[in-house]
Amino acid sequence: MEFGGIVHALEDKSILITGSTGFLAKLFVEKVLRIQPKVKRLYLLVRASDTKSAEKRLQNEVIEKELFDCLRKKHGKEFHSFITEKICAIPGDIIHENLGIEDINMRELMWNDINMVIHVAATTNFYVRYDIALNINVIGAKNAMNFAKKCSKLEVFLHVSTAYVTGEKEGLLLEKAFGKGETLKGNMYLDIDAEIKLVERRKKELLQLDNSTMDVEKMTMKELGIERARHFGWPNTYVFTKAMGEMLVGQLRGSLPLVIARPTIITSTWKEPFPGWIEGNRTIDNIIVGYAKGTLPCFVADIESPMDVIPGDMVVNALIAMVVAHSNQQAEFIYHISSSVRNPVKYSILEQCGYRYFSKNPLFGKNGKEISLQKVPVFKKLAIFRIFLFIRYWLPLEMLRVVNTIFCCLFSKKYNELSRKYKFLMLLIDLYIPYCFFKGWYAPFDLFFDDANLEKLRMATKKHNDNQIFDFDPKNIDWDEYFYNIHIPGVLKYVCN
Repeated sequence: MEFGGIVHALEDKSILITGSTGFLAKLFVEKVLRIQPKVKRLYLLVRASDTKSAEKRLQNEVIEKELFDCLRKKHGKEFHSFITEKICAIPGDIIHENLGIEDINMRELMWNDINMVIHVAATTNFYVRYDIALNINVIGAKNAMNFAKKCSKLEVFLHVSTAYVTGEKEGLLLEKAFGKGETLKGNMYLDIDAEIKLVERRKKELLQLDNSTMDVEKMTMKELGIERARHFGWPNTYVFTKAMGEMLVGQLRGSLPLVIARPTIITSTWKEPFPGWIEGNRTIDNIIVGYAKGTLPCFVADIESPMDVIPGDMVVNALIAMVVAHSNQQAEFIYHISSSVRNPVKYSILEQCGYRYFSKNPLFGKNGKEISLQKVPVFKKLAIFRIFLFIRYWLPLEMLRVVNTIFCCLFSKKYNELSRKYKFLMLLIDLYIPYCFFKGWYAPFDLFFDDANLEKLRMATKKHNDNQIFDFDPKNIDWDEYFYNIHIPGVLKYVCN
């Protein structure tokens, strides 16, 4: 793998970025502007009805964030003019043809100017409605690729996916592309068009029902997504539709250079532009938030299993290196951005760091009293965890049902509310459990995401001394120091407020 210096390669380039108000895209934009101020233009697709609304949303949700303080300090009074010159907010939506960009002149300008497309936009909700997931993760990917193919100067298309498209496969998970219609369950064939038609048909059927409501449609679509995902071998709607998105861009690319990046669990920044920046509740952050607030009754995982996480700035460094390395190379490349092979970290590290941190830095409730810190019971076996849930939640719920019956449904409202919450809790457990276990009941041995392709890319960056500016080697991370001094404080500051 040979390529010139990364920073120089970005000079005078025009880049289209979808999902621009999301966590990863913001990091990407900030990094490019910080290391290469001579980049020509960043077209940021923003879901909005018009240019004014897009610019306002971009300003409020991206530029004004603390993330851009380093750039503000660097450019001083010229910051606003620099941003105005380099960033163009484009109103649109990936679920529509031509990305929903209605301005014909703007479309023509973009098609004649764009060199790189970075497709980040996605819904990452595990329990999202199937119709919404198909629109964003599948049809959106298709629309992004079709738009890119109209760009006369295009050098590369980068599609950001997830490592968990591999589902519940065992062993060393390779950086391998999906074939057309490939599934994770035997010889079954996945017809994406048929899935889209299935959703349309089901929604029409719901409209014909007398008792159909928006809530009924919402629940039906959510359940349909889980049902179809598991039918083909995927654990949830999110990873199922992301896998379909990969298949589509692979089929549609023609001779276009395509890079598919599959990060694992993305966490707060390690170093850049400063340590600990994060937005939104990521998968493991729910554990930290619950523990901090004293609302985490227990935790289920094999704490000696690897927890594959990677800081957001390392992911962005890898993405930038990928688009430079594969510009104008007419092939498809797959990359895992992970830590489980090179520097695995166990769940026990997170548990220990959390206990140490909150012992030294206790939180206080709304009443001003210190939240008492208690060791959270960790269940290594799913069967034992289910027994705990049975005793802690199901039995009291069943007792309430009996009491409700005796007292002529006096407590029906309370019972129905708690019953819904319990069922939802059990559903969440089924959805999230594969990400807490990598052996034991889930698999007889550890699972790792192979990153051989990424290692080759790392070696190539070293030849040009780019590895200092674009560090994406997890071996450089001291996980204990990272979680204790960077990630946990970052979650408390930016997620818990």
